[in-house]
Amino acid sequence: MQFSEFQLLVVLDTEMNMRKAAEKLFVSQPALSQRLQSIEKSWDTKIFVRSQKGLTPTPAGEKIIEFAKEVVEKEERIREQINALDSEVHGTLKIACATIIGQNWLPEVLKKFVTKYPHAKISLITGWSSEILKNLYDGTVHVGIIRGNPDWKGIKQHLITDTMYMVDTEIQSIEQVLQTDRPFIQFKSDSTYYQEIQEWWHRTFQMVPKRTIIVDQIETCKQMVLNGIGYAILPSITLDQEDSPIYKIPLLNEVNEPIKRDTWLIGYESAFELKQVKAFVEIIEETFTQ
Repeated sequence: MQFSEFQLLVVLDTEMNMRKAAEKLFVSQPALSQRLQSIEKSWDTKIFVRSQKGLTPTPAGEKIIEFAKEVVEKEERIREQINALDSEVHGTLKIACATIIGQNWLPEVLKKFVTKYPHAKISLITGWSSEILKNLYDGTVHVGIIRGNPDWKGIKQHLITDTMYMVDTEIQSIEQVLQTDRPFIQFKSDSTYYQEIQEWWHRTFQMVPKRTIIVDQIETCKQMVLNGIGYAILPSITLDQEDSPIYKIPLLNEVNEPIKRDTWLIGYESAFELKQVKAFVEIIEETFTQ
């Protein structure tokens, strides 16, 4: 098999749909179907079963696809090592990032990165801390940007610290929460963040919220607050000066200090040796030490 055929199988396995795979590979569906048949003939076995729902790998196909992924990933690693010998920054910077950081902090850094290093590419995955760690363990990304205080044995570089606030268009003090019928708007998050909020709430009020609304994204939560639907607890990284008029009440811990949340850049030492990762770290340092 040629390398392009390994890539073809990986794309088919990712998309599980002939039309979408053909679009991604910039070929026609008949041409893609013919190439797949040729690959199956060379292996003397069926790799995918087609149905109205899409493609399903056969047991033999799963083995072949796994092999194809290994070949493609190894080729990418070798290219990265070759690029590291060059003075220019090439290759793909693969990042797994906390969603909140991807929405509020990372765009400024990536804009400077692509401007300074036009030959480099970026692959970005956003999600929860557990998903970021899995991507690092699997080797599918170079670095992770994670919230909280992860238990990580590799390189762990502090990025930012932000403060937690209760925000609302009406509530001006913590005491008013006990009197209001306004809903507490919460967004789904990783377990450590959720636990911190739950502990603070129980310590402060010794009761559950009267009404709650749960949304799946922090930006949705913020927009509902700005539109006066209810109150929420949000980190300062999400709050801009333009967000007024909203009241921001800092959350305090047991010793009456503001509750803060850290953001870290983590990864294996081998990844930090890559030119594109080194360049990314330099951009971060340039941006936030000015």
